[in-house]
Parts: sequence; structure tokens; C-alpha cells
Amino acid sequence: MSWTCPKCERELPWKDYRHYCARVNLDSLFEGRPPELLLAFDKILAEVADWPKVLVGVTPNCIVFTRRVGFLIIRPMKKELDLKFYSAVAHQERPVFKSKASGKKFENHIRITSVADIQPALFVYLRESYNLI
Repeated sequence: MSWTCPKCERELPWKDYRHYCARVNLDSLFEGRPPELLLAFDKILAEVADWPKVLVGVTPNCIVFTRRVGFLIIRPMKKELDLKFYSAVAHQERPVFKSKASGKKFENHIRITSVADIQPALFVYLRESYNLI
């Protein structure tokens, strides 16, 4: 059961969940960036937001997708989106460009520059991160 912070009105997994407590407009993260990045983000959002118990929060630097804890963090950069997700094993193959140990799991990064970069295999990685929780 989720909880809504009375200060920032962000929906969170439970009461007193640690978070950046400020209202941030999603559009502000994409200001000055190529419109293609927003289209790519929208495509990912349309798929992942429909998964059971997914909450989407916006911070000043990124969009955080949580189930009980964060499983996907999307950071809009100047010319690309950095997608950080987790796995039980390291991923050394493309499109993953970085994979490092983080506790008992691995933190992985994929960079997206356009909607064309979003292939079905991407959602396999994201679902793995979602299921890891």
C-alpha cells in the first residue's frame, strides 16, 4: 500500500520512505534537451508505469521508478538518457555500457539517445530489475 507525502505530494511505497522532499516538474528535467529524449522517456514510461505496484517520482536530477525500492532511475543528460537498473549478475554485453557490484546485486547503465535505441531487450533488463526487488 503506497503513501503520499503531505509536503511534496509524491506517492511513495510506505510512510516515512526516505526521499527528496520537494515538488519537481517533470518537464523541467527535459528543458534544453533534444525533444527525442522526451519521446524516448515517454516510450519507457508507457511500458514500465503499467507494471503492478510501480510508483514514479521526480527529483531535481532524475525520475525514480520504485516498487518497494528503486529499480530504475532515468537521468536526462545533455544528449542522452542514462538508465540505471539492477541485476543479480553483471551484464557486460551491449547495450549495457557499465556494470558494477553494489552490495549483493549489480548496478547497470544503458545510454539512450533516441526512440530507435529502445528495443524489446531493454525491457527484459528492466523487468529483471523490477523482479529483483
